[in-house]
Amino acid sequence: MVSGLRGRLIVISAPSGAGKTTIAREILKRNPSLEFSVSATTRPRRIGEEHGRDYYFLSREEFERRVRAGEFVEWEEIYGNLYGTLNAEIERALRKGRHLLFDVDVKGGLSIKRRFPDALLIFIEPPSMEVLRKRLQDRHTEDAAAFARRMERVAMEMETGKAFDRHCVNDDLTRAVADVQALVQEYLSK
Repeated sequence: MVSGLRGRLIVISAPSGAGKTTIAREILKRNPSLEFSVSATTRPRRIGEEHGRDYYFLSREEFERRVRAGEFVEWEEIYGNLYGTLNAEIERALRKGRHLLFDVDVKGGLSIKRRFPDALLIFIEPPSMEVLRKRLQDRHTEDAAAFARRMERVAMEMETGKAFDRHCVNDDLTRAVADVQALVQEYLSK
């Protein structure tokens, strides 16, 4: 762990479709002291995504080499793709006294908390399973089999999310952003 630095770590996590990425982007806009922690992944780039901004897009071989070298704070395989947070991302920001905002899965969030106990973990909950299902269907990013796998994972994510420090239901995006913003401001002012 990097010690003696002023930077703080904030993790936003949720099941897919609960709105974590949208909320995280709004929080970043409202807080110039926050930097986005760019995760690494082996999944293919989606339209509009940029290497180094949205993710570090790595080959599976490169990702696995970095795992063996101990370069990740946390990593996991989800739906056949690897995702993780590079130690260097956190250390770079903390060295500069910058605050980092993470948009990661629930297991990754708990791994960050184990390594950095002062991190704030915020779990975004969907208003209902029906709403979550509709949001995912409306994205049109997956075939039926991938959609079914994603929905099977939701129960684990909801259960794991109970261990997070704070919770916010995203039943109204404007209110959810305001609620998360209040949590972030409270944490950063400590």
